[in-house]
Amino acid sequence: MIVEDLPQIFKEARPIIKNLEQAGFKAYFVGGSVRDLLLKRPIHDVDIATNAYPAEVKRIFPVTIDTGIQHGTVTVKYGEEFYEVTTFRTESTYQDFRRPDHVEFVQNLSEDLKRRDFTINALAMAGSGEIIDHFGGITDLNNKVVRAVGEARERFHEDALRMMRAVRFVSQLGFTLERDTKKAITENRELLHHIAVERIREEFLKLGLGPDSKDGFSVLIDSELIEDLPLLAGKSSLLKNYLTLNFFPTTEPIFWALIIVLIKLTNDEVRAFMRTWKNSNEVAHQVQQIVECFDIVSERELTNRELFDFGVTTLASTIDLADILGEPVNGVVLIDRYNHLPLKDAHELAVDGRFLMANLGIPAGPRIGRLLQLTLDAILAGQIKNNQKSIAKYVKKITSVV
Repeated sequence: MIVEDLPQIFKEARPIIKNLEQAGFKAYFVGGSVRDLLLKRPIHDVDIATNAYPAEVKRIFPVTIDTGIQHGTVTVKYGEEFYEVTTFRTESTYQDFRRPDHVEFVQNLSEDLKRRDFTINALAMAGSGEIIDHFGGITDLNNKVVRAVGEARERFHEDALRMMRAVRFVSQLGFTLERDTKKAITENRELLHHIAVERIREEFLKLGLGPDSKDGFSVLIDSELIEDLPLLAGKSSLLKNYLTLNFFPTTEPIFWALIIVLIKLTNDEVRAFMRTWKNSNEVAHQVQQIVECFDIVSERELTNRELFDFGVTTLASTIDLADILGEPVNGVVLIDRYNHLPLKDAHELAVDGRFLMANLGIPAGPRIGRLLQLTLDAILAGQIKNNQKSIAKYVKKITSVV
């Protein structure tokens, strides 16, 4: 099979392959870029494999970076772009189920490809556009199947994260998981405990945001891999509700908020959950806000102060979450109420602490902050206008009790 008209990203990288070939070596495009080319999916970068050793690659190209030279990878700068060029290799045993004890460089492309995870990723392409397929990857692409290369158990013992990657491809590509590959996940799922949470999190998030995330979650539950994800053991029955949804999250905060609502965590448990999953403080805060807002709108109307505090981004995400879960929240009314607030940021307050001290004789201290907060509440409640005259009159009135 030959691809006649290659996308620009391959054309720009082809001189790397040409230079290696002119020096007497073999070189190919490999991995996900070849898969996505055949699936007509967007391609963001390309990887190149060669039988040239790293030192030989460095002699051919004037600008290189030793990004992973111990594993055979050299980054080559060509024009304004950077390309990873990796020597054909085979790998030893994996005592920690994620990194090889050592790698051995080989001269055979087939030996290099057979160490890869799935047949659809074990494809190579020559600079001419000729596809090299030693493991039935094209057939599996056509049949929309995720199948491990060779023995699935061996692939998962080499890198246990591959079990999550398999399910992620089901979600992202709309493929099905081949029977023996799925069976091997169930039998070896405990190996996932050897993998850093950060790596699991990345795959779980991609799975959750995939266009076929319902199918991905179905496999995650059926294979019992869900039982080995952080803090999700014993939650399968609750997460099965994911399979009944008609809409699915499109952003990271909404995805985490959805999982948290489905497994019925309390507000205090949300913080610990997000920390365990190694989320950033920013994402954790966004999720906490969405969950709190959702809990309120599920029970009653938000006050103007709550609308102000949550802000439009949290409100919009909460509306999306409510739609996903089928909660009767009128998003149009909610956003309209927010848009009609007299102010949407504390900086829009017509006075500040300096005004209260200079014009009303209030001494510096914590009392200033309390007065400003009460003033903000009164404006949001429609009790006073947001101008200096109205605020001064209101503050004078309440200073006797504050």
